[in-house]
Amino acid sequence: MNGHTPPAASQALRLPAALRAARLKGMVFVIVLLGLVGLCFHSLDLQWARLVSGDAPARMGRFLAELASPAGDAAFLWRLLPATLETLAMSVIGTLLAVVFGLLLALPASRTHAGDAARWRGASRLVLNALRSVPELMWAALLMVAAGLGPLAGTLALALHTTGVLGRLFAEAIENAPEGPGFALRARGVGEGRVLLYATLPQVLPQLVSYTLYRWENNIRAASVLGVVGAGGLGQMLAFHLGLFQMAQTSTVLLAVLALVLGVDAASHAARRVMSR
Repeated sequence: MNGHTPPAASQALRLPAALRAARLKGMVFVIVLLGLVGLCFHSLDLQWARLVSGDAPARMGRFLAELASPAGDAAFLWRLLPATLETLAMSVIGTLLAVVFGLLLALPASRTHAGDAARWRGASRLVLNALRSVPELMWAALLMVAAGLGPLAGTLALALHTTGVLGRLFAEAIENAPEGPGFALRARGVGEGRVLLYATLPQVLPQLVSYTLYRWENNIRAASVLGVVGAGGLGQMLAFHLGLFQMAQTSTVLLAVLALVLGVDAASHAARRVMSR
């Protein structure tokens, strides 16, 4: 009652205006985010009761039991081997094509320094957004109209979608590269091409390789899924045997996909260790 402001209130009053504004924006963002999450749960018909019903575990158990006995006969494994190699080749070629075209689109899509006009930045980013907005399955379905069934359509579908993904990641990495080395070269009159080659790319190269390896891992799984629309490889065998409820053969195909993913993951991990030395 002595007229003095309480310590807590005094500290709140002493908060800078910028900090109070940031705190208010953070609270608004959290409230809006929670509201969106609530709307998502409300809009979806999530039938949790069916998932935890008494017979649901039994049905899943029977399905898993059928998958627990993979086919191991020599004739089937000899048919599985070329499909496995085809899926691996699709992922490798699709990723390599995406690296080349993604980098070509990332250069005009990035602003390398403060004085860079970046006239083609908006158009290039629009192309990258369009490429990655279309799923691989849709690209494969569109390309099959021209190329027919087989791995060509699947490989090009992987390349187109991954170009959009890698191009955006490459552009962000180039834009966020430290400007010091490039500024020093520009001050000496070095052209932009040589600045990119000797200053920017060496700084972001480990990041670009890391993004590429990550997308290669994803493309192994994507190449397996593309077989659903007839793009060849393990995915085509998976769709065929699963459609006929041949669970033993389906299990073996799934094991081949798992082996490919684990192999690519091990290769990526080894490559990252070599780059970090």
